[in-house]
Amino acid sequence: MRDPYAIIKNPRVTEKGSALAERVNQYVFEVARDATKIEIKFAVERIFNKKVTSVNTLNVRGKAKRSRLGKATTTSAKKKAIVTLKEGDKIELV
Repeated sequence: MRDPYAIIKNPRVTEKGSALAERVNQYVFEVARDATKIEIKFAVERIFNKKVTSVNTLNVRGKAKRSRLGKATTTSAKKKAIVTLKEGDKIELV
C-alpha cells in the first residue's frame, strides 16, 4: 500500500461538509485521483486512528475559466471522498 499522506491530500472544510459531520458522522477529503476506496479507508484509519464504515468517492471535473488575456483555460480536476465513521468516532478538523 502507498503512504497514507500521499492518498489523503487535505480535508474539505465547507458548510455542507460541517453539516454532514454533525448530522451523519461523515467527513469530506480531497484525495489522489488514482486512489481506490480501499486505499482511502486504509489511509483515514491510519492517519486519524478511527474506524471507517464506508467510503463514497466522486470525480469533480475542472471548471472552464478565462485568463486575463481572454484565453479559455480550465481549473484542475479533483477527486473527493466522503468517509463515514463508526458511530461515536469523531475527527477534529481545525
